[in-house]
Amino acid sequence: MLGLGAAVENVVPPVPADTVVLFGAFLAAQGRARPWAVWLVTWLPNVASAMAVYLLSRLYGRQFFETRIGRLLLHPRQLDRVHGFYDRWGALAIFFSRFLPGFRAVVPLFAGVSHVGAVRAGVPMLLASGIWYGFLVVLGTAAGENWPTIRHLFGNTALSLAFVALALAVVVGVWWWRSRHRSA
Repeated sequence: MLGLGAAVENVVPPVPADTVVLFGAFLAAQGRARPWAVWLVTWLPNVASAMAVYLLSRLYGRQFFETRIGRLLLHPRQLDRVHGFYDRWGALAIFFSRFLPGFRAVVPLFAGVSHVGAVRAGVPMLLASGIWYGFLVVLGTAAGENWPTIRHLFGNTALSLAFVALALAVVVGVWWWRSRHRSA
């Protein structure tokens, strides 16, 4: 189930794969699994599904974004900017953006639509996801081992994190609106 939860993130971005990994590592700290097994069983399916999304978007993405619905989601001018971004930054952009929850899910899609080569897209996704999930497993395991102390220290931080997430969503929304309505 952990692997499926981590894989679905690339197909349905709102699915929180990070939470799945953290929870799996938390359970591993309780003696229900080994942390390295949680890492492996979440990392590999996540990268496999990212590469499947990459491949499908490479094959069919351009055609989709030429449809009426595709143009509503991403204007051709915006698509050209994404393509230029990947031409300029490529593997480096893919690597670093895989560390950003939310953005991580669209990286394979846009890399495929922009026709970034499979190795140039796949290697940074593999490495970045491995590092990120390794970090999350260490964090989740540490949380599981120290849960009473953590509960005591961080009582109401969920509300603060919700405000941060809302602010980030507003910034992305403003960027999307402004980039869509700028003059060519």
